[in-house]
Amino acid sequence: MSTSGTPGASGTPGASGTPDAFGAPGTPGAPEAPGTPADSGTETDPGAPASVGAFRGSGTPHAVVAGAGIAGLALARRLAHHGWRVTVVERAPGPRPQGYMIDFFGPGLDAAREMGLLPRIRELGHRVSEAVLVDERGRRRASMGFERFAQAMGGDLVSIMRPDLERTLRESLPEGVDLVYGAALTGVEERVDGVAARLSDGRALEADLIAGADGVHSTVRGLVFGPEEDHLVHLGFHTGAFVFEDAGLHERLRGRFVLTDSLGAQMGFYALAGDRVAIFTVHRSRETTLPRDPRRALREACAGLGWEVPRALERCPGPEHVYYDHVAQVRMDSWSRGRVVLLGDASQAVSLLAGQGASMGVGGAFVLAEELARAATVGEGVARYEARWRPVVEERQRAALTGTAWFLPDTVLRLRLRRMVLRLAALPGVDRWVASAMSGKPSRVIADVAAEPLAGPAVGGRPGG
Repeated sequence: MSTSGTPGASGTPGASGTPDAFGAPGTPGAPEAPGTPADSGTETDPGAPASVGAFRGSGTPHAVVAGAGIAGLALARRLAHHGWRVTVVERAPGPRPQGYMIDFFGPGLDAAREMGLLPRIRELGHRVSEAVLVDERGRRRASMGFERFAQAMGGDLVSIMRPDLERTLRESLPEGVDLVYGAALTGVEERVDGVAARLSDGRALEADLIAGADGVHSTVRGLVFGPEEDHLVHLGFHTGAFVFEDAGLHERLRGRFVLTDSLGAQMGFYALAGDRVAIFTVHRSRETTLPRDPRRALREACAGLGWEVPRALERCPGPEHVYYDHVAQVRMDSWSRGRVVLLGDASQAVSLLAGQGASMGVGGAFVLAEELARAATVGEGVARYEARWRPVVEERQRAALTGTAWFLPDTVLRLRLRRMVLRLAALPGVDRWVASAMSGKPSRVIADVAAEPLAGPAVGGRPGG
């Protein structure tokens, strides 16, 4: 892997006068019209978009990936494994330190195992013994053992800070991946034999494929598929996260995830290594504009929660060290247009409260890379990816909508019911029901994709495996 702060052109530099997005479908240089999306009952015909270009020339295929987050890095790694040359373009000047604790399980963990990443992920993970609900005086109201939850989820779960999962993926990138920080993708142009990505420094990168893995507020999605409001569905919550050092609080947490048992807003506490404490917050808000000062917003939203919340708010760092965003889903009729495809939160955000964004990002990246490795054309590969992965995403999104009402109850009755459900979760059978209600049904998609043979070396020198 090579890392740089300034991109090098891999094609014709300085494409001037090119449009920022596609022209009308059916015109030269324009994308194919999007096909019928797959649902949980019908697969998209994988041959339908196959006219969306063969791989360029006879050389190594090239992908430009927008976004050096979890989904983008996972895709870059897997495409490079299959012989692609990959350029990852990231707007930020370097890796982002902000983040929060995630429970990594399901399809993403299965994909990480297939890619040989699980030992390192476990090494950077944190042992959590139980999740505990406490009232404003710190009294235990309900709890659920994490070991029990992990077993209900299929037996494997790793609690890890999101930046550490990104670090694992970034460290694993092989030669053939160029990681470019401080450059934004500003335009996309379909060409007769490929696609060009225009960058903020004026250069253009020629590619076989552009993959938008640039998050819930995706620039690629805005350029190619239309404005954010057409695809983003706000769920009525804001969320925040930050980290600080506190030896006393760290000791009291003792490997537990402690969550305030509260209405309208709540705060969660994790103990990290070296006396660090990770904070996760969520509160109800219909505001679609994010606040200028997230620290002030968190103090206002979480005032009155009691226990150790005032202490955490007092130690909240400056805005540049605080993660803050809406809780939202992204819903789209199609994830691809021409040689541009979306993955991760850019097209499939489940909602942060569901805790599966990282898993879905890694899992979706794995499926996309595998289908491209088997396909004769870009169009065939992305169509098979969507047909295979969309049912998993839509099922998780439905489960997330149900789960959010219980994650942050809005009535005293629901608050009491949540306590009761957590207490009953220790019973055989109930634990699996709780896990399924919170996270969706288990999926064998990754195992099925990994078991299929590759087509072998094929079209135009494209690597087959």
